[in-house]
Amino acid sequence: MRVFLLLAAFILSGCSHMANDQWTGQDKAQHFLASAMLSAAGNEYAQHQGISRDRSAAVGLLFSVSLGAGKEWWDSRPSGSGWSWKDFAWDVAGATTGFAVWQLAHQ
Repeated sequence: MRVFLLLAAFILSGCSHMANDQWTGQDKAQHFLASAMLSAAGNEYAQHQGISRDRSAAVGLLFSVSLGAGKEWWDSRPSGSGWSWKDFAWDVAGATTGFAVWQLAHQ
């Protein structure tokens, strides 16, 4: 986990430009829903691979958040729309919601 956080900090420090966006909008809903679905799918896939319930939850969350971070990193290119902490916050919120819904469905 420490390696992931250090790597993320290293990668995020090189953003070429930031987005100037709002907290709400259609793209924020898309970030939220996509992250929720990816988190739940990652949880389910990991559990089907024989990974414990706790570890599969971590796999799902990290899978979803990593894809969200990758998307923002891609956007931070000079020709992209810019890194958006607001998009990333919606990604994390969606991943957490997907995790919670998946956990509730498997009690």
